[in-house]
Amino acid sequence: MKDRVAVLIPCYNESKTIEKVVRDFRRVLPEAVIYVYDNNSSDGTAEIAARAGAVVRRERMQGKGNVIRRMFREIDADCYVMADGDDTYPAENAPELVRLVLEEQADMVVGDRLSSTYFTENKRPFHNLGNSLVRKSINVLFKSEIKDIMTGYRAFSYAFVKTYPVLSKGFEIETDMTIHAITRNMLVRNVVIDYRDRPDGSESKLNTYSDGAKVLLTIARLFKNYKPFAFFGIISLLLAVLSLGFMIPVLAEYFATGLVPRFPTLIVCGVTMLAALLLFISGLILSTLQEKDKRDFEFQLQQVSDRYRSICEEEACHRTSSAV
Repeated sequence: MKDRVAVLIPCYNESKTIEKVVRDFRRVLPEAVIYVYDNNSSDGTAEIAARAGAVVRRERMQGKGNVIRRMFREIDADCYVMADGDDTYPAENAPELVRLVLEEQADMVVGDRLSSTYFTENKRPFHNLGNSLVRKSINVLFKSEIKDIMTGYRAFSYAFVKTYPVLSKGFEIETDMTIHAITRNMLVRNVVIDYRDRPDGSESKLNTYSDGAKVLLTIARLFKNYKPFAFFGIISLLLAVLSLGFMIPVLAEYFATGLVPRFPTLIVCGVTMLAALLLFISGLILSTLQEKDKRDFEFQLQQVSDRYRSICEEEACHRTSSAV
């Protein structure tokens, strides 16, 4: 059975805020089904969410990425709204996110905290720095204009959810989603939202340093995967320049005297230049494979669209027969 709007809330020990979050989304999106996916909470989060009216399911594998994988696999909907269970995102913005997906065919709508109150509300300065660094890095590397890369408040189309391969296990999932949408030429919209810091007694599960390092490594990995020619080309260029920088004095001395007194330097420069050429060739080959992957994705997208139309037609037939 397909939902019109599904609100997805991944949770881990959010007993202090989850009831308010569920009630707020039920109020602004009365037609939506609210799903809370409990990720091994030990403070009664699941029970509180169920009493508030949410459909509660569980994911035993720890990590936000694992929870989102389960959500996307199990739920069919015309529009998906994803939010955290910590009450930092206002539910009042959800109708606009849903409208952009259902009426303007956006594939992903990003709840942009950084253009409003995030830097004043958030009390962790390294988080502010990290968000700015990640946003700048991705927009430069992938030539995009996403305003907030790591926000947990988003809306998705059916096509995005069913074609997105969830490979990240933790909080780097938001970065992965963003880059996937950019590189697959999907329609991404930004909606400015107000951000409020966690209430007293509610603790963030995000580790500034370890999770920040994972996000940066994810950017590097995805840059390599989605833009292999640029990735390997940059490394190849650096090695070639380094090789030439050390080789030119050796060659100059050879042409002047006919002698090569620094043979080890010449050998190392030759090996370095060979490595640069191999990396350049690798980038060419991988970029060709990447182009094939893009074509395959378009076929996959078409298959998902056909399946979606089939589900909609079945539901329409069912409603007609029920009415009769």
